[in-house]
Amino acid sequence: MFKATVTPGFGEINGMKNANNNAISIWFEKARNPIFRLFIPDLDLNPDKWKLIMVRAEFDYVGEMFYGEDVEIRTFITRIGNSSFTVGQEAWQNGKLGTKGQTVIVHYDYLSDKTIPIPASIKKLLEEHMEASDKASELSN
Repeated sequence: MFKATVTPGFGEINGMKNANNNAISIWFEKARNPIFRLFIPDLDLNPDKWKLIMVRAEFDYVGEMFYGEDVEIRTFITRIGNSSFTVGQEAWQNGKLGTKGQTVIVHYDYLSDKTIPIPASIKKLLEEHMEASDKASELSN
């Protein structure tokens, strides 16, 4: 599991005084960078090197998160397929789960416009961060 900390800024707060949905999806995106680095260590944006595409994202907003207090983003792998994998994520603030979600990411060759198998060496690295999504909520809690 990867962990990242974000502190909600004033501009990420909505009229109800809690973190807005767009901010949370951005926090989750940034917290996926360690997973992207398993595929592209320097995160070079050269299309010849970038081989990932997100094909699905879903979020459950289960609690509120507020301005100025750190939020811990937990990122883990819940499924590994031949050419795709699922990333689970949770946002915690003050010991309470605020948002949970998952994204499906495909190993993809943009030049040939086709999915490509995930190399065994990268699958092994992904497996090191594998968690059941319900178990991750219990960890570090």
